[in-house]
Amino acid sequence: MNRPLADWHAEATQRLTRGERAADVLRNGMGSWAFVGTFLAGMTVWAVLNSGSNAWDPYPFILLNLFLSMLAGLQGAILLIASRRQDSIAAALAQHDFDTNLAAAADIEALLAINRQQVLMMERMTALINARSENRDD
Repeated sequence: MNRPLADWHAEATQRLTRGERAADVLRNGMGSWAFVGTFLAGMTVWAVLNSGSNAWDPYPFILLNLFLSMLAGLQGAILLIASRRQDSIAAALAQHDFDTNLAAAADIEALLAINRQQVLMMERMTALINARSENRDD
């Protein structure tokens, strides 16, 4: 029986395509407090710069709204890609767990067989010892 890989995650990470790696990086980046802080800071800078007399996107910030709409559309797609990746990781991990459980069950069965043999040997040895002690008593 094939034994499961000891370090499944490292093996699976090496087989990722460039697109899968990019989806993971973007998911991890967009799901962080650093992204939220940077995004809020960028929005504040945009609003401050466009509140003056030299505004290239005066209030109500139509260009900013366009960029935010495009960002929301991209984020949705990226999160769906990352979600699909997470599903495939969960399925592969479940298969790895199943394979590990099968290997462990086979090992346990082998150990139980050895244990049963040892119990039989001990019973035979006890019977021999008892038979010898009965012969000495006679």
